[in-house]
Amino acid sequence: MFEIDFSQSPSALAPLAGFTDLPFRYVCKKFDVDLTFSEMISVNALIRNSKKTFHMLKCASNEDRYIVQIAGSDINNIIKAVEILNDIDGIAGIDLNCGCPVPKVVAQDAGSSLLKDLSHLSHIVEAIKKYSNKHYTSVKTRIGFSEKTPEIIAKTIESAGADFISIHGRTRSGGYKSEIDYDAIRRANKTVKIPVFANGDITTYEKALEVRNFTKCEGLMIGRGAIGNPWIFYQLKHNQSSVDKSLIKSVVLEHLQLMIEFYGDKFGIILFRKHLHAYSKSLPQASIFRHKINAISDKNELLETLEEFFT
Repeated sequence: MFEIDFSQSPSALAPLAGFTDLPFRYVCKKFDVDLTFSEMISVNALIRNSKKTFHMLKCASNEDRYIVQIAGSDINNIIKAVEILNDIDGIAGIDLNCGCPVPKVVAQDAGSSLLKDLSHLSHIVEAIKKYSNKHYTSVKTRIGFSEKTPEIIAKTIESAGADFISIHGRTRSGGYKSEIDYDAIRRANKTVKIPVFANGDITTYEKALEVRNFTKCEGLMIGRGAIGNPWIFYQLKHNQSSVDKSLIKSVVLEHLQLMIEFYGDKFGIILFRKHLHAYSKSLPQASIFRHKINAISDKNELLETLEEFFT
């Protein structure tokens, strides 16, 4: 059930705060994504038994390779979090976040801050591997904090016992906007024997093929490129350059229903607006549609608006 077949060029949905919740992961699984990740889970919130955090951990009914990503720095707290996750069924692995560039995360010596102390990073990975009863231990990283050291980072993670790595082709200093260095990912991949997922600015089927061919990585991890475009995973799985756009309406309506079931009517609708902005991108009269839905809070009115716009 939990095995990942790296010989088949698997695809993964990247962990994205505010996006890769249970409803969206369910939708992506329907489009044949091989591996799904939770939103980034704070180790500190988890060990404090935060109800919101435990709600975020829930696994969708169709997720068979679901990995929980944790963020933290204190090894004792990380071990406590791992032991909590050990008791939760449906989780295939635990992933350590070494890539988040957000200042409040970095200030806690977590996320991409771990790249400044690779010895400490190594000890964290070793601890997760030792105490986890899950199938996989993995790491999602950037290619450096301020300088690019992809080979050293990848080798450190491999030596610590990780089963695979996901590499985002920017440094922490590069934030979200600097050019992706796919060559750095390719060099890191050559350095290690464990599988590597290439990540960063993979927004189209054509771009995905280009990155796969250039980096020679075993898998591709797609994040923002899947928002409003979850069928990109179906394209990769079935080698299709296009999909039937009539799918959009059915996907949107199902996604909305899942959001309402998971969050309730009020918050489900509010949180779904950002997805609707993405689904409507490049469609005729999208700006008018976005302005209209931002003012709608009634479920039935929203359904009518969606039916009209996406038909």
